[in-house]
Amino acid sequence: MSPYRKQLRRIEAPGHARYLTCSCYHRLGLLGNPAIRDAFAGQLERVHQRNAFRLLAWVVMPDHVHLVLMPNLPHWTVPKILHAIKRPFAQRVIARWRELNAVVLGRLRDRSGVTRFWQRGGGYDRNIISDDELLEKIGYMHANPVRRGLADCPVDWIWSSAPWYAGMHDGPVRIDPVV
Repeated sequence: MSPYRKQLRRIEAPGHARYLTCSCYHRLGLLGNPAIRDAFAGQLERVHQRNAFRLLAWVVMPDHVHLVLMPNLPHWTVPKILHAIKRPFAQRVIARWRELNAVVLGRLRDRSGVTRFWQRGGGYDRNIISDDELLEKIGYMHANPVRRGLADCPVDWIWSSAPWYAGMHDGPVRIDPVV
């Protein structure tokens, strides 16, 4: 793929879904605790309820998060959405770890002494340009917990939209129908 075509994949195009991956700092399993995954799902839903985006799929893994969403442009860009989700969540978790004097805090300081939850940068981000690609990305995301040995089948992993797609609509995060 040409560098030009690669750049086009990051341009926010109205009506295009975006496939996003956000990794924990140094790919540490900072989302390994069920209560922390629940907290992330809660933050995702709070930002989603602000009509910042249409959420098509999501999954929280121990060391990263995948999202497929459609930003509500021009008001909510992908960087603004990610900031609204990731920053308050990370601040709450890190504050709690500080209260507990958690050992993990020493592994989260970068060279300048800043404590980080998320890997720097925007993460992996690409426009989804076809229905086939959308279905492939959602299938990949939902199978991720199975590939990692965290669940026997995708619907068993409750920190995912897989149960919603299987008809279980009582999960922690509302999904917007794919139109």
